Amino acid sequence: MSGRYQMNKIKFQLTMIAAITCLSLVGVNCGKNEDSNSGKGISAVADDKSQQDVLKIAMGSKDHTTLVAAVQAAGLVDSLANQGPFTVFAPTNDAFAKLPAGTVDDLLKPSQKDSLKNILEYHVVVGNLTESILKSEFTGKDDELGMANGSHTKVSIKNGKVMINGATIVASIPATNGIIHVVDTVLLPPAKK
Repeated sequence: MSGRYQMNKIKFQLTMIAAITCLSLVGVNCGKNEDSNSGKGISAVADDKSQQDVLKIAMGSKDHTTLVAAVQAAGLVDSLANQGPFTVFAPTNDAFAKLPAGTVDDLLKPSQKDSLKNILEYHVVVGNLTESILKSEFTGKDDELGMANGSHTKVSIKNGKVMINGATIVASIPATNGIIHVVDTVLLPPAKK
């Protein structure tokens, strides 16, 4: 299943760098205030006139400032030139706050740039995978999705919600260059062998 969404290594890495940049710039415009997660990663973006790319969406997000700082520290901001398509799983500030104390500060240090890039790349998939695609194509208990860092992560459906490695998608925003899924937990890649 994951092979359909992977490309050759060079093209794949370029795409994931662009997508990682998107992670830093992700904002949310889900338009559903009745959700129990209201106010947690679901901030409205003012421009409803037309669909925007991930960068423009992100500019309106107050819920992804930690992610923006991480992408800047990883040196991935200028990589947004790629048109995608890609799927970005964007953790909120609250998701980063769940990590053990000091983790984010440590990852933002220049000496941790490679580790930070690996984590950010674990939040990106090449291709435009909407929630409906994820729900229809990943129906087993052991389904995996190939991530931009070369690792795989588990995809499952629990109570009608898509779970990515234990993180729940709380909102989904289509963009001109892919889709953003806001998640409630930072995805941590498996240790490299």
